[in-house]
Amino acid sequence: MARTRPHRPLLLAAGCALLFALARARGRVRAVAVSGDSMLPALRPGDWLVVYVGGRVVPGDLVVARHPGRPDLLIVKRATRRSGGGWWLESDNQHARGRRDSWDFGAVPDALVVGRVAARYWPLWRAGRLLTDTRGGLGWQAAVTLGRPAHRSEQ
Repeated sequence: MARTRPHRPLLLAAGCALLFALARARGRVRAVAVSGDSMLPALRPGDWLVVYVGGRVVPGDLVVARHPGRPDLLIVKRATRRSGGGWWLESDNQHARGRRDSWDFGAVPDALVVGRVAARYWPLWRAGRLLTDTRGGLGWQAAVTLGRPAHRSEQ
């Protein structure tokens, strides 16, 4: 009789779910749903993201921030450079209808940057860490569904 080995993807998903639950309980992780087309092709409407609250940001990272003119609104953008005590945040798709980024409102103060996007966890077929063109990977791989996201972001 053949030996059965544990199914690695299931173990990875279970481990990620446990880490996510622990980090979320400590308030260090948020779940955010993407709406809008301004971050295509990296992010699509309906993608659900894991965000490290207060995570260290470097140029090229995807971040979630509060809109400078509407602090109740979360936006997801790419941090391109430091600029005057804040971050210059840009959309990947500059031609998206309704796109708003630092070209419209200037650099976003550090205090309004919520955190760094670590991974996409839904839809499952697109789950995983997010890669940039030249700057390496962002965060760890997450391939679990833990319910609906707590927050939605506009792009």
